[in-house]
Parts: sequence; C-alpha cells; structure tokens
Amino acid sequence: MISAQIIKNSIEELSTITRVQLTVLDLNGNVIATTSEGQSIDSSLISSFANSPVDSQVIGSMHLLKIFDEEELTYILMANGQNEEAYMVGKICVSQLQQLIVAYKERYDRNNFFQNLMLDNLLLIDIYNRAKKLHIEATARRVVILIEMRADQASTAQEYLGGMYTSSQGDYVTAVDETSVILIKSLSDTDDYDDIQSISTTIVDMMNTEALINVRVAYGTIVGELKDLSKSYKEAKMALEVGKIFYVEKNITAYNTLGIGRLIYQLPVNLCKIFIDEIFGGKEIPDNLDEETLTTINKFFENNLNVSETSRQLFVHRNTLVYRIEKLEKSTGLDIRTFDDALTFKIALMVMNYMKYLDVD
Repeated sequence: MISAQIIKNSIEELSTITRVQLTVLDLNGNVIATTSEGQSIDSSLISSFANSPVDSQVIGSMHLLKIFDEEELTYILMANGQNEEAYMVGKICVSQLQQLIVAYKERYDRNNFFQNLMLDNLLLIDIYNRAKKLHIEATARRVVILIEMRADQASTAQEYLGGMYTSSQGDYVTAVDETSVILIKSLSDTDDYDDIQSISTTIVDMMNTEALINVRVAYGTIVGELKDLSKSYKEAKMALEVGKIFYVEKNITAYNTLGIGRLIYQLPVNLCKIFIDEIFGGKEIPDNLDEETLTTINKFFENNLNVSETSRQLFVHRNTLVYRIEKLEKSTGLDIRTFDDALTFKIALMVMNYMKYLDVD
C-alpha cells in the first residue's frame, strides 16, 4: 500500500500550487496526511459519508470526496472551501492519489510476480495471465543477472540498481533472499554475452565506487520467453556458486563460460572421493599446497606448460622451476610437464576445492 509520506508529499505539492488545504483520512476518520495541522474533524461525519452511496459531498466549509483502489473505497479526501475551485482541486487530488495507488500496487505486484516466477511457484497459464495484467511483455529477450553481497547491504544495493535499471526500460529489480538482488535485464535483438559482461562490469564498478559495496555477479543464458526466466535464474545461481568454488579471483561469472567447473559441481561426492583415491592412490594428496607451489603450478598452467616463460614471469632460474616440478612429481606421481598429467592434476585440484567447499573429509 502507498505510504503516508508519499500521500503527504503529494497533497502538500498540490496545496502549495492551489492554496487549498487538503486532508486525507482513513475510513474511520483518522488523519493519514494533512496540509492544515490542528484542524478538528468529526469522525462520525466521515464514517457517515464513507457509508453513503455518493462519491462527493459538501459538509460545512469543506468538500468530502472518496478515493478508491479500483472499486474498493480506501481513503476520504477533505478539501477546505465550499466554492467550485476547492471541489476541482479535490477532484484533481483524488485522481492523482488513485493513480499513485495503482502505480505502487502494480510495483508491489510485479515484485511479487517475479519472485514467484524465479522460484517456479506459478503455473504456466498464471504466468501469462498475470503478465498481461501487469503489462509485462511475455515474449522478449532477457537475461537474469544475480548480484550477491552481505545481508546488511542488500537493501542499499537494490535501491541503487532500481535507480539504474527501471521498468520503463523493460528491466526489473527484485530479490528472493537476504544476500542477493536479481536484475532481470531486457535485451535488444543485437545484444550478446559481451554486452551482458559489460553490464555486469558496470554493476560491479558502480557498487564499489558509489555504494561502497563489494559484490559478486553472475548471469545465466539469454531467454526469449517469460516462462524461461526461472531457467536463467537457476543458471545464474549455479554460476555464482561455481565461481566461488573454482574461480575465486573473478567477481563476475557467466554460466556459459563455467567449463569443467560446472561438470565437477554436478558430481556426487562419492564419485569425487573415488576419483581422488584413483589418481593419487597411496601417494600424498596435495590438499594443502603451500603458496609458493600453488603460484608455480597456476603460472605454469597459464603459460601452457612453457617452462622458460613461466620461470621468466616468476623471476626464478629455469632449473629452480624444474626442481619444483620434479619435487611435486615425486610427492604426487604426476609430471605436470606432460599434457595428460597436467590435465589430471588441474581437475584433481578443482575436485578437491569442491570437496573443501562442501566440507567433505
């Protein structure tokens, strides 16, 4: 429901322009907002008018008018003055407040609609019926972008995003839990995943510089139907989780670039344990590698197993790098200078990170 402060701001602005004093009351005669403080109000007269069949009435030195939410009587407006001008100002105010009620109700209903849509709480027929009622286009290119932050920062983040992406542009901002905000981004026919990446980068930068909030962003695949948005949301949610496990250094993760991380994320835990046991057997399982070794391995992989280039970037002698690699081979049984062993070792590290994330012994 529309707040008392919104009502007060609206009638104050109109009263300043017209110099007609306005008061909005509930159906029991209690003041919701007024531009004339201290005015006495007979609640019995208000109650009597609320129950009458007429929409407006002159009582004493004031015009009383009814304010409806669709066909339901919601408020009573009191415009001071018996003249035609006061009546016309009252009619304008009623029209303005009724439009505000519809707008705020629609905004709430849209938020509720998208929350239920993301969580698969709607039947297919309900999706299209409610979308039509809420003036939401059923067929359009969209993508779900998920923004995660601390729980105490979620409301601020949602406010900033709501200012950047509005329903007038076809975008909608909502939330389904305490630590994340969802942006349902409308796309043009030419927008692709590079454009979505650019939008995500803008969100991260804006949140960091203006709202002083560090966020992680993930997005799903582009969909063309409203009913498929829950699929894009689930993909974005998976991308966020996979990113936190396997791509910690990235603050933006795309579902369509998860690669092998997505496969490992979907593996049963018992298969992960079997895989690790088969790879390392009775040898040392490298689940607690020191920082120097991890840096060496990652840099070696980044340089496509090129020993010379890796040693140059690490500022170490080539023989030192070879010594580190051979030491790793002795403890694990894998020589990461060969493609097959390097691939096996890379996957093994990712599987162990996944098991650590799940806190599996």
